[in-house]
Amino acid sequence: MKSVYNFVVTPKGERYNNTKKLDGGELILNTEIYNHQYVNREAIVISTPIVGDTDIKAGDTVIVHHNVFRRWHNVKGEEKNSKSYFNESTYIITIDKIFLYKRNNK
Repeated sequence: MKSVYNFVVTPKGERYNNTKKLDGGELILNTEIYNHQYVNREAIVISTPIVGDTDIKAGDTVIVHHNVFRRWHNVKGEEKNSKSYFNESTYIITIDKIFLYKRNNK
């Protein structure tokens, strides 16, 4: 899948980083979706935009805005995905949602 102007990314791990492994079990640190501190911000680039020149390549790890993977409640109390959501493992984002990238651990 390629986009004309946007990056296609997938979360590195889960959407939220709200659990810790502890003594063979798992401890849930946060159960609410409102807290931005537990939203995963690392993503893997699936594809880059067709238009535009960028140093970012497919396979790079990027740090994205905290609202990319976040879920929220609208004014009616319905749970919604972010505007970047395409499906559970695919998100479409603009360049301004990417803060930095890492390739080959550099």
